[in-house]
Amino acid sequence: MFGHNFKYSFKTLLKNKMLLFWTFAFPIILGLFFNMAFSDIEKNETLDIIDIAIIDNEYYQENEIYKSTFKTLSDEENEEQLFNTTVTTEEKAKSLLSEDKITGILKLTENGPLLTVNQSGINETILRYVVDEITSTIEVTNKIFEDKVAEELMNGNKQIDYEKLHKEIMELVMNNETNIKNVSNDNLSYTMIEYYTLIAMSCLYGGMIAMFITNYKLANMNSVGKRVSVSPIHKGSMLLGSLLASYIVQVVGLAILFLFTIFVIKVNYGTKLLPVILLSLVGSLAGLTLGVAVATLVKSNENTKTGILIALTMAGCFLSGMMGITMKYIIDKYVPILNMLNPASMITDGLYSLYYYDTYNRYIFNIVSLLLFSLVMIVISIRGLRREKYDSI
Repeated sequence: MFGHNFKYSFKTLLKNKMLLFWTFAFPIILGLFFNMAFSDIEKNETLDIIDIAIIDNEYYQENEIYKSTFKTLSDEENEEQLFNTTVTTEEKAKSLLSEDKITGILKLTENGPLLTVNQSGINETILRYVVDEITSTIEVTNKIFEDKVAEELMNGNKQIDYEKLHKEIMELVMNNETNIKNVSNDNLSYTMIEYYTLIAMSCLYGGMIAMFITNYKLANMNSVGKRVSVSPIHKGSMLLGSLLASYIVQVVGLAILFLFTIFVIKVNYGTKLLPVILLSLVGSLAGLTLGVAVATLVKSNENTKTGILIALTMAGCFLSGMMGITMKYIIDKYVPILNMLNPASMITDGLYSLYYYDTYNRYIFNIVSLLLFSLVMIVISIRGLRREKYDSI
C-alpha cells in the first residue's frame, strides 16, 4: 500500500500546475530579479587601490617600520596591494590632495604621524587604520626593547650593545607578514547572502506541496479522502508515502534552481556548494513536514490552511532576518527561544554560518535542529491523523 500511495500522490502533484509554478518557476523568476538587481554589486564593493602621498622628510627616512610596511602594501606585484604610494614633498602632496588625486597625506613628525584628508569615507578609514596599526607596532617594539634592556641590566650585563639589540628586534618585527589584505571580493559578497535567502525561501515554500497532497487524503477535504478514511490503510504509511512524493518533487525543484543559478546566472557558491545543498535538502524536509502538520491539525477549509501556512512561513522568514538581517540579531539577543523553534531561522543561520565561519560546528547544530523539527512535525501529524473521527462521511 505504501508504494501505491506514493505512486498516486506523485502523479497528483505533477498534475497541479499551480503547485508546479511555485515549486519550479517562481524561484527561477525571483533569481532572475536578484541577478538584474545585484549583477554589479560585487564589482562596486571590491576595494580599489588607494592613492596616498607620504611626505619625504627625515622622520620618514629614519623610520624603517613605516617605510617597509608601505612598501609591502604598495607593491604592484603583490596580490594584496592596498595602496599606490607617492613619496614626495609637502607642497606637491598638498597639490595632489587639493586636486582629489589622492585620498590623504601622511606626514611623520617628532610627535607622531599626522594624517590630512579632505573627507570621511571608506578609503580614509582604511588609511587611518593602517597608520594606527603601524603606530601600535612601533609602541610594541619600543616596549620589547625596554624590557630587553631591563632584563640585561638585571642580569648584571652593563655592556649592552644597543644597536645590535635594536637590530634584532626590528628584524623580528619586519619578518612578520603584513596582516592587512584586500579580501573584499570574498568578505563583502552580499549578493551571495541574497541567493542563500532565495534557497531558504524555496525550502520553506515546499510546505505548500505537502499540505496539498495531505489535504487530498483527508475525509473532510476531498472525496478521495473519504475513501481513504474508511480503508484499512495505516495512517503512518499513508502520511510517509505522501511526504516522500512531495519531497521528491521539492528536491527536483531545488535541483533546477541550483542548476539555473550556477550555469545561467553564474552564481559562484565556491567550496561550500555541497554543504549548501545538504542544508537545502534538510531544510526542504522541515518545510514539507510543517505543511503536513498544518494540514492535519487545522480543522478548516483549504484556503484557511493555506493562509495559516503562508502566515507561519512569512513570520518565520521575517524573524530569521530574511527581510533584513538586523531582525535576526534582535531576536537572537532578546527572544532567542523564537529562533530556536523557527525552521526559517535554522536554515538561514546554517547558511550564514557557512558564509561567515571556517568551522562547521554551528552548521551541524542547525542540521540536527532541522532534523529534530521534522521528526516532531511527523510524529504530531501521525497522531493527529489517528485521532480523526467523523460522525458521517
